[in-house]
Amino acid sequence: MKRMNPWVLLDSTQVPGNGGELRLYQRDDDFSIKIAGHGELMSTRVHGSEDALAERTCARLTNCVKPRLLIGGLGMGFTLAAALRTAGDQAQVVVAELVPAVVAWNRGPLGEHAGHPLQDPRVSVREVDVARILKAEQQAFDAILLDVDNGPEGLTRKENDWLYSMNGLNSAYAALRPQGVLAVWSASPDRVFHQRLRKVGFEVDEIRVRARGSKGARHIIWFAKRII
Repeated sequence: MKRMNPWVLLDSTQVPGNGGELRLYQRDDDFSIKIAGHGELMSTRVHGSEDALAERTCARLTNCVKPRLLIGGLGMGFTLAAALRTAGDQAQVVVAELVPAVVAWNRGPLGEHAGHPLQDPRVSVREVDVARILKAEQQAFDAILLDVDNGPEGLTRKENDWLYSMNGLNSAYAALRPQGVLAVWSASPDRVFHQRLRKVGFEVDEIRVRARGSKGARHIIWFAKRII
């Protein structure tokens, strides 16, 4: 059996709001982002559900020639890269990433894995909490993609809970244009959250996707459509 090389710590940073310490590791050609005390958050080896988040959202924007998308959470850039592949040449994509180091990692060692999506002229990056954008802009986006924390059951920041609350979902609804789509990634199902989306007024579709092609853990994506 081939012996695996050890993971090497490349960098670390604090998540604002007492969200713990993010750590970037490398082993050979693979990278991993972990949070101290909780294990791996994401990896360049496994990103099937992140790809699906963007691809299936864009597939729902059938009559939108110049879609404007908001992605909450840059991660390792795979959701952004998939959005750029499928949203069209005239799309505009705003990325909200709270942790400046994550942006730096994507401009540096992580960039090659996702195809350097931050270099695409259709992309603008705001190093802010996505909640600030949701509160400030109304009917500004055709799609909002949230890949923040671990889904409704937050792992890193207590402040992230707002995004999945009634107030947060109402703000997301207001930030969408008519027929716009809110897509929410989650590590696990959440029946209460599904019902909350409906209560806000969304038309909801819940799907399960594999983390890695046809293999790996099953993750949840909610697609919530604003009807009016």
